[in-house]
Amino acid sequence: MFKPHRFVPKTVVAAAIAAHGLVAHATTPFVVKDIRIEGLQRVEPGTVFSYLPIKQGDTFTDEKASEAIRALYATGFFNDVKIATEGEVVVVQVLERPAIGTIDFSGLHEFEKDNLIKALRAVGLSQGRYYDKALVDKAEQELKRQYLTRGFYAAEVTTTITPIDRNRVAVLFAVIEGPSAKIRQINFIGNKSFSTGTLRDEMQLSTPNWFSWYTKNDLYSKEKLTGDLENVRSYYLNRGYLEFNIESTQVSITPDKKDMYLTVTLHEGEPYTINSIKLAGNLLDREAELNKLIKIKPGDKFSAEKLQATTKAIVDKLGEYGYAFATVNALPQIDQEHHKVDLTLQVDPSRRVYVRRINVVGNTRTRDEVVRREMRQLESSWFDSNRLALSKDRINRLGYFTDVDVTTIPVEGTPDQVDVDVKVAEKPTGAITLGAGFSSTDKVVLSAGVSQDNVFGSGTSLSVNVNTAKTYRTLTVTQVDPYFTVDGIKRITDLYYRTYEPLYYSTDSSFRIVTMGGDLKFGIPFSEVDTVYFGAGFEQNTLDVDANTPQAYKNYVQDFGRVSNNVPLTVGWSRDARDSALVPSRGYFTQANAEYGTPLGGVQYYKADLQAQYYYSFSRGFVLGFNVQGGYGNGIGNAYPIFKNYYAGGIGSVRGYEPSSLGPRDATTNDPIGGNKMFVSNIELTFPLPGTGYDRTLRVFTFIDAGNVWGDPGQGGTTTTGSNGLRYGYGVGLAWISPIGPLKLSLGFPLQKHTGDQYQKFQFQIGTAF
Repeated sequence: MFKPHRFVPKTVVAAAIAAHGLVAHATTPFVVKDIRIEGLQRVEPGTVFSYLPIKQGDTFTDEKASEAIRALYATGFFNDVKIATEGEVVVVQVLERPAIGTIDFSGLHEFEKDNLIKALRAVGLSQGRYYDKALVDKAEQELKRQYLTRGFYAAEVTTTITPIDRNRVAVLFAVIEGPSAKIRQINFIGNKSFSTGTLRDEMQLSTPNWFSWYTKNDLYSKEKLTGDLENVRSYYLNRGYLEFNIESTQVSITPDKKDMYLTVTLHEGEPYTINSIKLAGNLLDREAELNKLIKIKPGDKFSAEKLQATTKAIVDKLGEYGYAFATVNALPQIDQEHHKVDLTLQVDPSRRVYVRRINVVGNTRTRDEVVRREMRQLESSWFDSNRLALSKDRINRLGYFTDVDVTTIPVEGTPDQVDVDVKVAEKPTGAITLGAGFSSTDKVVLSAGVSQDNVFGSGTSLSVNVNTAKTYRTLTVTQVDPYFTVDGIKRITDLYYRTYEPLYYSTDSSFRIVTMGGDLKFGIPFSEVDTVYFGAGFEQNTLDVDANTPQAYKNYVQDFGRVSNNVPLTVGWSRDARDSALVPSRGYFTQANAEYGTPLGGVQYYKADLQAQYYYSFSRGFVLGFNVQGGYGNGIGNAYPIFKNYYAGGIGSVRGYEPSSLGPRDATTNDPIGGNKMFVSNIELTFPLPGTGYDRTLRVFTFIDAGNVWGDPGQGGTTTTGSNGLRYGYGVGLAWISPIGPLKLSLGFPLQKHTGDQYQKFQFQIGTAF
């Protein structure tokens, strides 16, 4: 006899369950001999049994039936559930929810489809999941939110659900994007000491300008506004306005949802002056040393930034002596009548601790020793915050990790011990690169490379690179072992093949210098920032001349032959103290290199090169950069080899002049031939592009360049001309950290024109520093 126990439509399931115990025809309890599942299409029977609270051998009751219905509905797999009995067999009849077969969009212009698919996946909606109207509604709201972040406040989203084969549905989101709302006005109320324009400059959000298509700063964002208001607050607090307060912020939008207006009401108060500042608390008998760290003096305007820098400097200094948990609290006493403030810096060094253990976490591929050898904080030694910060920087500079987090954890039960956890997040360190670029000197440039910076997690790198620039083609194989010895001596092995056409843009000659060889260098660290390099190599230089080649080069080939073997010894030194190698704003970089062509080769010579850079940021976003480089070479017993000549002119040297066009010229053809002495100097002022805020990836610069190349009289067996004084160029340019590398465009002009000089106003190149 088939006894239907309960038909439970989805809309009345709760009521049915609640009333279950009051049904007149209640089921008589029995022992379940079997359970049968009916109606399954995609869900496996085993999945249903895993959720079903009734098992074979259990006693079936009305309460068990209600519990089973609740459990199966909670899975989200079913639209309807029935439980019936057939003798001592429990029959579970289900109606599966349809699955989402496809997700599509119409009317998209602002977003890529794939990006929206990822956004919907984040809220739980994806192809293959069971259809749930509540989830689809949530996805619809997420789409609207995505459009709000882009300023499309009038965007409308309509969802259409269409049944398709095999109990599936197609979900279509039809979008009417409408216009994007632009910020038309940003107003401040209550500002008397600083103009509205000054305060707007502290904000990332702005009204539309000619570069808004790039920055998108004219589109309202709640997150950006919050950050902007904090910037305005900091601006006032750093200028002494202790009573400053933002009273209200009003954001309004026009009825057509095209324009937005921001109004910020603030209270400035009066600027406060530091009347006195002193240290208190446990100073560890180091009061004189700690007083030197105070960056704000009596008579100065109060500055929250300087106060924070002072407290941080004191905490860091105490950390160097092992006080890992030191705190400094600023206690102000405010004189509102005279607008002065007395500051007491309460110092609490807490307890001195030493490091018990250093744990490396998160490195599944990189060996522990690769991370540990960069640590300057040692186990079983006093905690030193300076060494810990240096350790983190050194691990970051390895380039093997996307994130490095160093945390200090007190050891339970011991007041004077801590453990240091170094948590790293590894990134892929192997890469295959294919690139194409275009420059005013080399035209189309193709490049390719295969590299692995962390071979087998050992920290050793191996790379193969090819460059097809017209004037400078290269094929290089490089292997770097940063810890060739346990003391940190680096070994660099290079094999290379290069072709160089220095006169490509100055003459019709196809003169080429073909160089192939290899070298072995060792880098010995003498301090945390200084490295000295020693190396030796072998190279073969072949000079290809033709009828149009300058006579000086022809004479050199005639005297010394087309092919020259060279066995050079090199020594070098470098120090990099810049805050960034890509977009430096402060610090300096220096390097010096010397090369000696030994008697083991066919040519003997020596050459020395020196370069120094210095960067100074004197205002937010404004960076003044200096670059000086020079080189000198000479032959030993014979003429200086022309394949080691210096060249100047063009971007990266003296802008406004054609590449490699400065210096001595061949007396017969008047073509530039380079020289054995070179000097170049650059002064560059970089500042934000107006309308982009303080975006460091897009900047404008002005420059003054000076430089030239000189050669010995009669170099190459012929007379030369043009080796006179310095050449000067000036101009403006645009620097952009583009997706394919740092790009610089410059418009340069000579300060004085000389007979025979070759000029080139517009120049650009990817990857230059100056």
